[in-house]
Amino acid sequence: MHEITLMQGLALASLAFIVGIDFWLEALFIFRPIIVCTLTGAILGDIRIGLITGGLTELAFAGLTPAGGVQPPNPIMAGIMTTVIAYTAGLDAKTAIGLGLPFSLLMQYIILFYYSAFSVFMQKADKYAETTNTSAFALLNLLTIFIVALTYALVTFLCTYVAQSTMQQLVLSMPKWLTHGFEVAGGILPAVGFGLLLRVMLKKQYSPYLIGGFLFVCFIQVNNLLPVAVLGAALAVYEYFNSKSKAEMLLKIESQSKSSEDFSNGI
Repeated sequence: MHEITLMQGLALASLAFIVGIDFWLEALFIFRPIIVCTLTGAILGDIRIGLITGGLTELAFAGLTPAGGVQPPNPIMAGIMTTVIAYTAGLDAKTAIGLGLPFSLLMQYIILFYYSAFSVFMQKADKYAETTNTSAFALLNLLTIFIVALTYALVTFLCTYVAQSTMQQLVLSMPKWLTHGFEVAGGILPAVGFGLLLRVMLKKQYSPYLIGGFLFVCFIQVNNLLPVAVLGAALAVYEYFNSKSKAEMLLKIESQSKSSEDFSNGI
């Protein structure tokens, strides 16, 4: 069991403020769980647990992307709270993922509320656009971004520092069968997220890579994921240059066919 200090709580709130802006703008993609969990672990002084929770949470959220007005569970709160719960309650990463999801859903509902609430600013935005008042228009956008980022910081501070004793008592009071259920659910979530990603990205011509990678991981003993990552990078580089050479060959064939056309009739 570990306690989160006031300085750590403020640092986590600052982290949520920054990545909340990035998530709202989708600029640098530092809001992804693998980065958020790692930074959270570094703030808590246990970067190892941040890397472990980051890898599992990133897999769980790999296939969850916004579609129009539909928002998946919030990846920022999932990353922060999964790491915090694993650190403070001494749980493994799989159990912590299941316990961190309610906080992720809470932030999801808050963001959906902002999508509707910010419609009150549209009339002013239209007015500023018509009068070409660019400074006021920019300030209006910055105001909404600041509100969202401040909400991320406030919710994170309340959940990680203010309510940490209540959260620890809740975890300790859970029966063993319920904790095991969260562990099983947390172990399934990465597979579900990766399955959703494959449903969108997997093509027939790439299926040999999937089968080869599956066999490599399951039947060859490796101490870490570095060999798998290197093998995947090598296959990606091969596929890139192979596709590039095919495109150049097709372009060459097209140019040769155009140059060999008969123009004897002036047509």
